[in-house]
Amino acid sequence: MVNSTVPYFILSTYIYVGSLKYLFFVLIALLYFSIVFVNTSLIVVICVNRSLHEPMYMFLCSLFVNELYGSTGLFPFLLLQILSDVHTVSAPLCFLQIFCLYTYGHVEFCNLAVMSYDRYLAVCYPLHYKSHMTDNKVAMLIALSWLSPFLAIVVLMSLLVPLQLCGNIINKVYCDNYSIVKLACSDITVNNIYGLIATCLTILCPVSLILYTYMRILKICFSGSKQTRQKAVSTCTPHLASLLNFSFGCFFEILQSRFNMSSVPSMLRIFLSLYFLTCQPLFNPLMYGLTLSKISLTCKKTTLC
Repeated sequence: MVNSTVPYFILSTYIYVGSLKYLFFVLIALLYFSIVFVNTSLIVVICVNRSLHEPMYMFLCSLFVNELYGSTGLFPFLLLQILSDVHTVSAPLCFLQIFCLYTYGHVEFCNLAVMSYDRYLAVCYPLHYKSHMTDNKVAMLIALSWLSPFLAIVVLMSLLVPLQLCGNIINKVYCDNYSIVKLACSDITVNNIYGLIATCLTILCPVSLILYTYMRILKICFSGSKQTRQKAVSTCTPHLASLLNFSFGCFFEILQSRFNMSSVPSMLRIFLSLYFLTCQPLFNPLMYGLTLSKISLTCKKTTLC
């Protein structure tokens, strides 16, 4: 049941730019089109080419699907707000956007953790890789990386929606859980406790797994042959770049949400809050498409055909 005391929210961070809003609309629309095009293209390439039906590429396909999901939760809303002179959003739509964006972020970390585990097995146990990473295990890991974040965010939303709110102004260009919790005039202890637990389980646990697997991979690289090091570098570099890019964006989002950054220019604050939602969906397909030779070669063959 949606909180009836606040029928809509006001997004106060939007800056009046006059006729420039049409330029921003075109730029954002082109970015969204590019994200949809490159992610969809790579999903199709992976699905239709049997040579890419391997665990590594199945996990990549899951990652690209998540990029489309997260982008769709943000960009259409952003485009409408840019053209609008009154930056309001209904409470149901606001809560829906929070659900989409938060599940996107949590699924992203889980996908990256599963991919690091896959690379760990491929580099550290190459002779037993196929026996460890079976089709059933791949399907189970992909399902787990999606279901666990969705369940976690469902509980988060069930705690957020019933809150009694004493305001309706959100200092963002999109809806955000923490911004709404700050508007509550009822007890938010349970929300804070669960938020901490959910963060530990859905972010710190995947990041810890990633750090552990990379420590083991580095150990193998330093003690292994030149061929082993080259294999590790070629397959792990895009994954590590993706993780750092996403973590960088999340860090700035948390920083500007939790602390007073009024001294920072408004446009920069908006850019930092949108970075992990706009750059990651385009960064991932370009990074993997350009650095993984098997994908780039398959794309070229598909284009030529």
